[in-house]
Amino acid sequence: MATLSVTHTESLTLNGSQQGGTNTFTIDSITQVMKRIVTCPGGSDTTIATFGSTTHAGDGDMDIQSAKYIRVTNLDSSNSVNLSVQLDSGEDDSAADASATSLLAAGQSFILGTPHESFHVDDDAAAIVTALTDVESILIDPGSNAVDLEIFVASATTA
Repeated sequence: MATLSVTHTESLTLNGSQQGGTNTFTIDSITQVMKRIVTCPGGSDTTIATFGSTTHAGDGDMDIQSAKYIRVTNLDSSNSVNLSVQLDSGEDDSAADASATSLLAAGQSFILGTPHESFHVDDDAAAIVTALTDVESILIDPGSNAVDLEIFVASATTA
């Protein structure tokens, strides 16, 4: 087992004064990591991660309760992508039934903690929702340009 240490640093001097900051957190009991660079071909959606109630719920699934940290970084120097978090509000690992999409600009990262009960989308009202759902998968729509992304997922034992 290992401890994952994550440090986020912003560095900005504005009017001669440092406005950035550094924040660090750790996640204990990391036993698995999945890190890869994925080429997303132009004109095609690409699934870069899938999660299920067990690692064998579907081909390539990572255990949703063990995954504790997810980072997706757009490695392209000029092209943005649409990053879509696919949600499964049911408990049957059947399929996504909602999604939330965000623009991931060139060189930027999207970070998510656990995919288990961590997200929700509601189109009925603009209110805070506390009944969160599971992330079923993460998809990338690169538009018309091929784009490389790096995905990093750290998983911990669930005791």
